[in-house]
Amino acid sequence: MPVLTRLIPAPVVVDIRAGALADLAGVLADQRISGSGKLAVAISGGSGRALRERLSDGLPGASWFEVGGGTLNDAVKLAESMKSGRYDAVVGLGGGKIIDCAKFAAARVGLPLVAVATNLSHDGLCSPVATLDNDAGRGSYGVPNPIAVVIDLDVIREAPARFVRSGIGDALSNISAVADWELAHRVNGEDIDGLAAAMARQAGEAVLRHPGGLDDDTFLQVLAEGLVLTGISMSVAGDSRPASGACHEINHAFDLLFPQRAASHGEQCGLGAAFAMHLRGAVQESVRMTEVLRRHGLPVTAEDMGFDVAEFVRVVAFAPKTRPGRYTILEHLNLSEDGIRDAYAEYVRSAAV
Repeated sequence: MPVLTRLIPAPVVVDIRAGALADLAGVLADQRISGSGKLAVAISGGSGRALRERLSDGLPGASWFEVGGGTLNDAVKLAESMKSGRYDAVVGLGGGKIIDCAKFAAARVGLPLVAVATNLSHDGLCSPVATLDNDAGRGSYGVPNPIAVVIDLDVIREAPARFVRSGIGDALSNISAVADWELAHRVNGEDIDGLAAAMARQAGEAVLRHPGGLDDDTFLQVLAEGLVLTGISMSVAGDSRPASGACHEINHAFDLLFPQRAASHGEQCGLGAAFAMHLRGAVQESVRMTEVLRRHGLPVTAEDMGFDVAEFVRVVAFAPKTRPGRYTILEHLNLSEDGIRDAYAEYVRSAAV
């Protein structure tokens, strides 16, 4: 008999709304994730302490663990600390670094993870990957998907606006990443998962076309849902391909070449995506993307991030080396430095219109 359906790895619970954090214990009990309330909660040493004070009465059975940072060593230490207890689940409560450490630790001790995001800086909160700094720089580690994702819009509004802006750039970059995936399919015959591509692209398009701003709950809801869908699309594909193309190669190049000056992940991905769309001849789409980036206060040019033209040319030339084997518009065009410089000048002119 042919297989007519497939199972999609996805969270059992996705709770995105104002006030969601106050109902965390009840949601986990209702979904049989933690009936006893025995939770290992990973938090940061800063803002996480304030959240602990706010939530501890409602989670009397929880053990709280402060995470030092976002390194592999931090994640290993967290896992070692959790081994002494008997827990139903691990809760990662915080931003991307905390959730990635909690993902890795949960996988190491064999417990399900509940991702409770306190900002919307990138799409990693629901992805099957933990990105952690290591001795060689930064590594991506495969982990199970979170069993639950909780995003309290009241908490999101309290976070610095730059985190929401970063999430916007990361979500918009899906559009360019999927275009790169389709290019690799056409040119090299690379397998493409239509469902994963559709999920990632529509998540980006929803953010691109929403008229709201950072202080608009309906926009924050769409952004949060888009980031969750993007994470699930990577699980469906079994790879980061739906959300990572030339945009992320450019982002990684900024991080590697200018580690002390690099902007946020989403700022670099948003600029990389808009430039990549321009490179593939989708000028109208690129202009639309730059308009939305500018409206939300994100950089549109390298100069907006404090880089000059020569530095941006160096970044783009180096970008393909960051993901060997990945085929994007950068590998397809294989531009010289002069070609990159000319293309960037055209991009800047079109973005200024």
